[in-house]
Amino acid sequence: MEKQSWRQMSLKEKVGQLFVCGFAGYEPTEGIRELIRDYGLGGIVFFRRNLLDASQVKRLTAALQAEAPSPLFISIDQEGGMVVRLEAGVTVMPGAMAVGAAGKDDWAYAAALWSGAELRGIGVNMNFAPCLDVNNNPANPVIGVRSYGEDPQHVAKLGIAAIRGYQESGVAAVAKHFPGHGDTASDSHLELPVVPHRRDRLDAVELLPFRAAIEAGVDAIMTAHVVFPAYESDGVPATLSRRILTGLLRDQLGYEGVVVTDCLEMNAIAETIGVARGAVEAVKGGADLVLVSHRLDRQIAALEAVYEAALAGEIPASRIDDAVARVWELKRRRGLFDPALPVQPNRIQAEKTAKRISEQAVTVVRGAEALPLDRGSRVLSVWAEARVGTEVVEVIEQERTLGFALREEGFQVEEVRVGLDPDDGDCEAALKRTEEADTIVFASYDAGFSTRQAELIRCLARLDGRRLVLVATRTPYDLLEIPDVPVYLCTYENKPAMMSALAGVLSGRLPAKGRLPVTIGSYAKGEFG
Repeated sequence: MEKQSWRQMSLKEKVGQLFVCGFAGYEPTEGIRELIRDYGLGGIVFFRRNLLDASQVKRLTAALQAEAPSPLFISIDQEGGMVVRLEAGVTVMPGAMAVGAAGKDDWAYAAALWSGAELRGIGVNMNFAPCLDVNNNPANPVIGVRSYGEDPQHVAKLGIAAIRGYQESGVAAVAKHFPGHGDTASDSHLELPVVPHRRDRLDAVELLPFRAAIEAGVDAIMTAHVVFPAYESDGVPATLSRRILTGLLRDQLGYEGVVVTDCLEMNAIAETIGVARGAVEAVKGGADLVLVSHRLDRQIAALEAVYEAALAGEIPASRIDDAVARVWELKRRRGLFDPALPVQPNRIQAEKTAKRISEQAVTVVRGAEALPLDRGSRVLSVWAEARVGTEVVEVIEQERTLGFALREEGFQVEEVRVGLDPDDGDCEAALKRTEEADTIVFASYDAGFSTRQAELIRCLARLDGRRLVLVATRTPYDLLEIPDVPVYLCTYENKPAMMSALAGVLSGRLPAKGRLPVTIGSYAKGEFG
């Protein structure tokens, strides 16, 4: 039950409601307790550093809520597929591009509904998903498979379905990254990208899914740390731009929901204007929730900077009140004042959904006539895996690799693991193991961003007497680097459910039904109804 009105809050408490902050550890730290106690923090963001399994997360969310005078947003990046923060005790749904390859909005809805129900059941009430970025740039290093594809209408259709699923489950959906991060060739975690297109192109492509989401009543929209000269002539990134957040998003597109910034500690902001000043400019520009995910010193500096700017009148009182009112209304609408769960979690239904989507997503791009593989052949599985992680390329040791899944299908399999940028030892081990193999199945991972991975694949393709099957287990564009490979499939992720589906296709147990949601050279995207 709602016990207080935001109107009764002090200015410092109102400012606190506009911030979502993170911390390191599996239990509340003194630093996060301080932010909740002394600043009236509005929300928390979780990363893998906070999460062991579902039971621990439930205890953690309860402990954090017990510290707070009013309900906290507990947020997470549980996009599905290759960007998930929690795997133990919950269902890992396929990611956006896998859903895009499967093609049906019913599956996008079901994945969001059941994933959202599991999240809400452990106290997580806001998901930074879905991505409505239209990924039409093969060189994009940060979006890629986090997008439903390159067709704006397809992205909009699936994104709206996911939004509906999350919100019906009681989890606030956050569409991202406005006005669109899909056509960049750089990563805003590391630098400040620019999308140079004219307004007519942006309106037809990048903005189309966001317009659809607004019409569908999306709870929140996350900003992009990207410069759009067509809307902002002063080189200001969208996150800090009043022309974009208020002029475009509010006034032109008519959006009335919550605007959330992407994390201000990303280099596009932290290494330019700075986190504290960035927070002030974001709130002035029209942001309602400011995300500062990591360092306590930066979180306090940002909170104090916005408070001082509000005291001095640089940020009008009406702007603060407007933002708090939106935040409070979203908390009320998503039931944060009510402990009842809108949808009961159903692990069996969730796992069936993940399995079904995975089986529909596996895409044979080239060499269908060479499948299925001969079950009597000796198979070498080469598994590329991350060894140095980022927030979007995480280091995740997996037992249920492709080799594991192929053994379950009855194949005689040996497997060798290599890094995303294989060293000499990796390459030597892979080449040595080919001596006993008839078929090599290489599970690549963003080979287009790794010269050494691509060269290892080319080397394996040149071996006489051995058939090479290349499976892109993240970005589908790896074929552009190895255009002569005879058999090429895309799975868009390397999660266990997808590897089982892939092994089923390679064995002939399952048909390959996925269609490309992007264009790869001469291979055009599929047509979706």
